[in-house]
Amino acid sequence: MSAAAIRPLVEVRDLRRVFDVSKPWLNRVIEREPKQFLTAVSDISLDIARGETFALVGESGSGKSTVARMVVGLLPPSAGSVRIDGIDMQGRASEAERQKLRRRIQMIFQDPYASLNPRWRVDRIVAEPIQAFGLLDGKAAIRARVGELLTFVGLHPDDGRKYPHQFSGGQRQRIAIARALASDSEFIVCDEPTSALDVSVQAQILNLMRDLQDRLGLTFLFISHNLAVVRHMATRIGVMYLGRIVEVAESKALFAAPRHPYTRMLLDAVPDLAHIGRRREPVRGEIPNPINPPTGCHFNPRCPHANDRCRSELPLLLDGVACHAVHEGRI
Repeated sequence: MSAAAIRPLVEVRDLRRVFDVSKPWLNRVIEREPKQFLTAVSDISLDIARGETFALVGESGSGKSTVARMVVGLLPPSAGSVRIDGIDMQGRASEAERQKLRRRIQMIFQDPYASLNPRWRVDRIVAEPIQAFGLLDGKAAIRARVGELLTFVGLHPDDGRKYPHQFSGGQRQRIAIARALASDSEFIVCDEPTSALDVSVQAQILNLMRDLQDRLGLTFLFISHNLAVVRHMATRIGVMYLGRIVEVAESKALFAAPRHPYTRMLLDAVPDLAHIGRRREPVRGEIPNPINPPTGCHFNPRCPHANDRCRSELPLLLDGVACHAVHEGRI
């Protein structure tokens, strides 16, 4: 087996993103305030194997979508690196290599009502990646490919003559998936792709994505706050809290035996008929202000197991979990 086949498709190392959220210069001078910085993502490292679905979960504001945008190149990182199939996304590779790589990466956004151009017909929307990357020549060949892609996602080729407003939310997300597949992509980042849809429609879209993954060998980075969705889709799961990964585990292992107190809190908040009568840990507090995070472990103000070390020393991600209480054997 070649080294390229063994190597993870996506390699993220020490990824960090800091935003300047300061007031305008004149306001700061008058009010004598210093600059303010928000660390949205800090020291994220992960690998995604070919054909795998790696999910990032966590509360709103934990930095999941920021990671997604840096991985696909929509947002430059403040530090760290992203390598996809061995090619560095931060400009150390040649422009020809990066251009070839861009064709293999696509993104499905959260809101199908906003991610499609309302002025374009569906056939033009789906054909745009084909034309942008020069994959096919001739209108007839492009039209045939668009029809094939629409059929792939459960629509009819004739639907290409319609506009996005003529479709339901689930159908629009199918169109977005067809557009993501149009460039013969291999790696797709899914940023909350079903959160704007009804529950029954969510199931249809998720089943479609799994079928396409099996058929085409796709690799997914799946962003979600819905643990039921993640359980259905993910091979491995990374749990994020305030910009950091606090636990990484195989999907089955994480749901069967969560280790980090935050992961346990998230799972206890999910209704489950199989666990009626079991004592659950109530959700404590709210996610802190990321501009001024707590010292030590960021989760310590909400953690029932926090001690003085937790309040002063940031835990490292060791053996798949970043928690002093776990490392010390207290939980």
